[in-house]
Amino acid sequence: MSLLHDRLAPRIVEEDGAFRTRMLGIARGLTDVIALGRGDPDFHTPQHIVDAAKAALDANHHHYTGPAGILPLREAIAANLTDRYGLDYGTDEIMVTAGAQEAIMLTMLGLCAPGDEVLITSPRFTTDDTAVGLCGGTPIPVPTFEKDDFALDLAEIEKRITPRTRMFVLVSPNNPTGAVTPPEVIRAIADLAIRHDLLVVSDEIYGRMIYEPNEHLSIATLPGMRERTVTINGFSKTYSMTGWRVGYMAGPADMMEMLTEPRHTLSINAASISQYAALAALTGPQEPIDAMMEAYAERRAWLMPALDEAGFTYGHPGGAFYIYTNVSSSGLPAPEFCVRLLEETGVMVFPGTMFGDESTDYIRISYLQPLPMIQEAMERITSFVDRARANS
Repeated sequence: MSLLHDRLAPRIVEEDGAFRTRMLGIARGLTDVIALGRGDPDFHTPQHIVDAAKAALDANHHHYTGPAGILPLREAIAANLTDRYGLDYGTDEIMVTAGAQEAIMLTMLGLCAPGDEVLITSPRFTTDDTAVGLCGGTPIPVPTFEKDDFALDLAEIEKRITPRTRMFVLVSPNNPTGAVTPPEVIRAIADLAIRHDLLVVSDEIYGRMIYEPNEHLSIATLPGMRERTVTINGFSKTYSMTGWRVGYMAGPADMMEMLTEPRHTLSINAASISQYAALAALTGPQEPIDAMMEAYAERRAWLMPALDEAGFTYGHPGGAFYIYTNVSSSGLPAPEFCVRLLEETGVMVFPGTMFGDESTDYIRISYLQPLPMIQEAMERITSFVDRARANS
């Protein structure tokens, strides 16, 4: 180990990213890989968004913006939050960030103090854990279960509340399960938050990706919740803009003002060109987004019966573009399942252990390839599992 490695601060801990790195290394040595692991849409960014970025370059928008982001984008975000989610935020209550992940980090820097406990839906995207840990807090997973389609159970939240509990992180639709928290549960969580004086971080990055008959409810629209909620969203998933790194957070203006300097320290501002692209995303044609959603719905509708036929169980996803699949019937723990599947068939999926799951039964399948490639991947998976079951 290097000297600098040995001198790393205790807050820098090894994450399960080492497994991801191992998988990517295996994939680099293979041909004909079908990647169903990453949460990166297979669609290109819609052309009108790309054109707006090019126009911004030509217009010499090459310089710093204010830490909160350009005013036209914040106006468009405020209008979109009202029109689509029923949220009422002014431009002084919105901060544009370098993706939703920076918004998560900034929120924790502002609200999570050393010794605080933060309840987080689990399984989960573990960026939240990292952000809480870097701020000296302790992430407390709130488990969800396949029998409930990984929907939140209020009792599981309440029994983990202690005098040190500071906030609850609500992610709906969820990554990696695709679970959508029903409106009646959102209302119950709001009552719980008020009763225990908890703050809520509502990560709604997949909020537009909802499959009928599921409904999305933004918790900050409920009585008593606006002043205790930070709403986080972005452009990566809905608009296929993962590489542009632009998101936002919304909350009370006085909080946003206090976070201006920490936000300036993190990255000064989201890339100016990305901000103009995001403006075009919100104000331009929405038909490309509708077409993407139709494709995701078609893939989801095909994949669930295919998993049934292969003998797998799973939580029925109400949103996003993931199916959290139980592979225990293969006789293999999920990490081994994923490595062998990639090595032997060229199909890449990720185990639930990468998402904070203590169980080794689950994998996350991302349906982010054209349907014919997903169908080919399922043929390979089925053959692989048949062999594994025969040898178990």
